[in-house]
Amino acid sequence: MKKLALAAMIGLVSASAFAAQGDILARFRVINVNPDASWSNSGAVPGLNVDAKDAWAPEVDFTYMITNNIGAELILATTRHEITTNAFGSAGKVSVLPPTLTLQYHFMPDATFRPYVGAGINYTRFYNDGLRAAAANTNLSVKKNSWGPALQLGADYAINKNWFVNLDVKKIWIKTDVTADQLGGAKLGELKIDPWVFGIGFGTKF
Repeated sequence: MKKLALAAMIGLVSASAFAAQGDILARFRVINVNPDASWSNSGAVPGLNVDAKDAWAPEVDFTYMITNNIGAELILATTRHEITTNAFGSAGKVSVLPPTLTLQYHFMPDATFRPYVGAGINYTRFYNDGLRAAAANTNLSVKKNSWGPALQLGADYAINKNWFVNLDVKKIWIKTDVTADQLGGAKLGELKIDPWVFGIGFGTKF
């Protein structure tokens, strides 16, 4: 009986082992990007507050396992957020493309439950912004590029040898200047979006 139990345990570990050096892990998630927004009133309109609404989107990421425990992950997704102000109400929507690269540490690469942490850098591209403060009869613009750090905490849970379920939380620091076109491009202030990104999905390996 002891030999049978040992064989069963060995079989279970081998079935769930996956994060070996040289593997590529692909994850497919549904994410909620929830801005933790703040506003710096250093611009032309004192007292103005600007916020960004949360959004849902699909996400795909790829992790290359440098060693059994260390991986490099590239996260790809795009979301569209409504921008609101206390003075003008809704100012329209802006799309955000924030590819993020993190270096991860996988604590138990051969276990069924495989937690990991990561840290890295985020580049955000703002596009299709078409923002407008109708009450002030002016178009709004945001700075097109942003760089910032990113932190990550997640876990994979093995379904079988090649497929797993994934839970993931990221904190990303993003900021952009907001300007008013009809005021000669005057800066209204700086919007810090700094979203929490909550994701759930599944993955496989190559």
